[in-house]
Amino acid sequence: MRTIYVAVAFATVLAGAGAAQIAIDPKNQWTVDWNNRLGTDFAFLARYRADNARLVPIPGRPRIVFMGDSITEGWVNLSGNFFTLGRIGRGIGGQTTPQMLARFRADVIDLKPAVVHIMAGTNDIAGNTGPMTPQETQGNIRSMVELAHAHGIRVILASIPPADIFPWKPGLDTGTRIAAMNTWLRAYAARSGCVYADYWNALRNDGLGMRDGLSSDHVHPTKAGYAIMAPVGERAIKQALAMPAPRKTAVD
Repeated sequence: MRTIYVAVAFATVLAGAGAAQIAIDPKNQWTVDWNNRLGTDFAFLARYRADNARLVPIPGRPRIVFMGDSITEGWVNLSGNFFTLGRIGRGIGGQTTPQMLARFRADVIDLKPAVVHIMAGTNDIAGNTGPMTPQETQGNIRSMVELAHAHGIRVILASIPPADIFPWKPGLDTGTRIAAMNTWLRAYAARSGCVYADYWNALRNDGLGMRDGLSSDHVHPTKAGYAIMAPVGERAIKQALAMPAPRKTAVD
């Protein structure tokens, strides 16, 4: 049974690992590095390898890992006092759920957190690692939740923040696809024993975008945007820590 489970999880990862979908701009080193890395370190396991090795437990501080993409990565840099001791950012810019699933053991499970906060899906919609269906994104998120629960880790499922356009992928219908994914995330969180963190409603305007001043580019929150996200995250963490840990079923 365990062999079948691993095979299914691996197949799910490969489902999103298509050709690079970010245009290479020789003047933009990030795009060059992104495309080069897809063939050498698809999940970018090297990004936090040294940081993970240096982590030590902090007595009295439950460990909270934030798994995500550039929105999570930027939160660490612009968070103010939100990322206190024990809160560990593991966001990587541009990443999709197949990449997060592939590094979930190294960047979450092996760190033995009390809670993992998963914010994912923006770059799946953009097709950063190839075209993906909503069902494929949902499958990867479900696999991350199942892996966390199997290791006794509580899960916060974060909504995708609102975005009416993606600057690097103009012409996409982003707003309605984000709203639909958030509807699924809320329902899945309720039936799977996860906490749902609703950043979407906290940040959005009257339509499907982010309110003025809360985003630098329609996608990434500003410091003011993260300040609005912080109390939503605090409530979610408090709620998650108050829940009993899932029954551990994985064999180490």
